[in-house]
Amino acid sequence: MGDFDTTQIAMAVLGALAVGAIIFALIEPYFSGAKQAEKRLNAVSVGAKVASERRAANEQASARRKAVADTLKDIESRQKNSEKVDMRLRLQRAGMNVTMKGFWISSMITGIVCAAVSFVALPGAPLAAPILGFVGAFGLPRWYITRTTNSRQAKFLKEFANAIDVIVRGIKSGLPLNECLGIIARESPVPISTEIAEVVEQQRVGVPMSECLDRLMQRVPLPEVKFFAVVVAIQQKSGGNLSEALGNLSGVLRDRIRLQQKVKAMSAEAKASAGVLASLPPVVGILVFLTSPDYISLLWTTPNGRMLLMGSAFWMFCGVMVMRKMINFKF
Repeated sequence: MGDFDTTQIAMAVLGALAVGAIIFALIEPYFSGAKQAEKRLNAVSVGAKVASERRAANEQASARRKAVADTLKDIESRQKNSEKVDMRLRLQRAGMNVTMKGFWISSMITGIVCAAVSFVALPGAPLAAPILGFVGAFGLPRWYITRTTNSRQAKFLKEFANAIDVIVRGIKSGLPLNECLGIIARESPVPISTEIAEVVEQQRVGVPMSECLDRLMQRVPLPEVKFFAVVVAIQQKSGGNLSEALGNLSGVLRDRIRLQQKVKAMSAEAKASAGVLASLPPVVGILVFLTSPDYISLLWTTPNGRMLLMGSAFWMFCGVMVMRKMINFKF
């Protein structure tokens, strides 16, 4: 009986020691700081991983920004080298398929016609013929080219947003950029179809896309075309979602068009007033000539009258230019 009690006591003591050892093994790290050290090590390792990923993302973004900056500098340097605009480029911007020889012949004919009309209409003003001949030879052709160029660029800009939408839809459907440009060249109205067709033809003979877009910017010197060229050049050098970038550009172009229409609507009254003021002196002169021709004919039959008429025409021209500057809003 005594041996049995001793055995039970020994077993109980060993069991208690075993349970105590297990409990000590479980709670000892919390008291010794090992668990906290392990948590700190895990936190440090996770933080290092996150920092490494963040550093890699920052390096990638920095490389992308550097590529974008290099692309913009390249485009700006090429534009500075091609800032000089000669008459051949001006004819291309106006969409005129005229040789330089034909242009100068037409200019000389226009000058001769203006001089002849001035000589017949103003026989008492010998200096009027050479002056009007010079204006007709060098002024009128350039004025016509400028007016035609502005009208052509306005038509181009009107359809440019739709052309960009065609590119966006084509890229989203899996078509390459060249095929999208071909669709625009075939289906868009003039002049955007002719300009994009020129880009497509240059691409077919092996001209790089960046150079094709540089030539497009020279023929159509609009900020919107420059934005388009920059977006495409950046996408080709540094990658990215071209459809999203062009979609944003299309939205910006449409907002600009809406702003332009709003400004035109708000300035319509001022333009109408300027037109009335500018046309009032010629209209009054014509009415006076119809009612009292002898009274107003002194302006071109006498030397003093011709001087007054020329001075009045000069100041009238200055007034028209001032009114034009006042109603020509920039947006």
